[in-house]
Amino acid sequence: MFGIDSTVLMFIALAGVSAGAVAYAFLFNRISEEKNVGKRLQTIKAAETDRGVVKASRDRMAEAAKRRKSVQESLKELDEKQKLQERNVKKPPLKVQIRQAGMDVTMERFYLYSAVSGLGLTLVAFVIGLPTIILPGVLIAGALGLPRWFVSFRRARRIKAFLNEFPNALDIIVRAVKSGLPLNDGVRLIANEAPEPVRGEFRRIVDSQQMGLSIPEATMRMPETMPCSEAAFFGIVIQIQSQAGGNLSEALGNLSRVLRDRKKMKAKVSALSMEARASAVIIGSLPFIIAFLVYLTSPTYIIPLFTTSTGHLILGISGVWMSIGILVMRKMMNFEV
Repeated sequence: MFGIDSTVLMFIALAGVSAGAVAYAFLFNRISEEKNVGKRLQTIKAAETDRGVVKASRDRMAEAAKRRKSVQESLKELDEKQKLQERNVKKPPLKVQIRQAGMDVTMERFYLYSAVSGLGLTLVAFVIGLPTIILPGVLIAGALGLPRWFVSFRRARRIKAFLNEFPNALDIIVRAVKSGLPLNDGVRLIANEAPEPVRGEFRRIVDSQQMGLSIPEATMRMPETMPCSEAAFFGIVIQIQSQAGGNLSEALGNLSRVLRDRKKMKAKVSALSMEARASAVIIGSLPFIIAFLVYLTSPTYIIPLFTTSTGHLILGISGVWMSIGILVMRKMMNFEV
C-alpha cells in the first residue's frame, strides 16, 4: 500500500510538472509579448516626457527670444528719441533755454531786459571814458552776450542742483516700491517733499499724468526741461520696464548707483584737472597784472597803449588772441563724464 501510494504520488508530481511545462511552453510567447509591450509603453512614456521637456524648453526659448526682440525694438525706438532730444539739448532755442533755466520770463520781457542791459552797459562805458569806437561792441555785448550768459549760468546751476538731489529721490522711490506702494505714489511723494528743482520736475510728471499721459511718456519728456543725460536715463528705465517688465526697484536702484558713481567720477576728474585750471587762471591774468604793475611804476610808458589808435589796435589784437587761448585752455580742461 505504501509502494502504491508512493508510485501514485510520483505519477501525480510528474504529471503536474509536465502540465506546468506544457502550460509554460504555450504561455511563454504571451509573457514575452507582454514584457515587450511593457517596455514599449515605458519607451513611449519616456519619449513623451522628453518631448514635453523639449517643448517646454522650446517655449521658454521662444518667449525669451520674443522678449529680447521686444526689448531691442524698445531700445531702438528710445535711441531715436534720445538722439532727437540730444539735438534739442545741445542747441535748444532761446525760449527753451529760458524754460530750462527755471526762469518765468516771456520772450518780450527778456528782449526788453536785454535792451536795457545793453544800453546801461554802454552808458557805463561812455561815462568811464572808453573810446567811441568800442561803444558799439559794448552795446552788442550788453544786449546779446550778457543776458544769454546769465541764462546759461542759471541753466547750468539748476542742472547741477538737480544732479545733486536726483539720486536721493530715486532712492526714496526704490524704498516706496519695495514697501508695496505703486510708482505713482512714489512720484507724487517726490513731487511734494523733494527740494527744488527735483520737486518741480516731478511735479510736471504728475501734471502730465492728470492731462492723460502715462508715467513712461511723462518721464521721457523730462529732458525737455532738464537737459541732462541722467534725466534721460530715468525715462529710458521707466519706459523699458513698462514694456518689457522686470524688477522696477532693482532697476531704479542700479540707476541711482550709476548716477552716484558718475558724480564721484566727475569730482575726481575735476580734482585732477584743478592744477591745469590754476595754471590757466595764472596765465590768463598775467598780462593784466603786468600791465597794472607797469602803470604803477612807469605810467607814461604804458599810457599811449590806451590813448592812441595804434595802442587800441594792439589791444584789440591782443584781446582776440587771448580769447582764443582761453577758449583752447577751457576746451582742454573740460571732460565729458
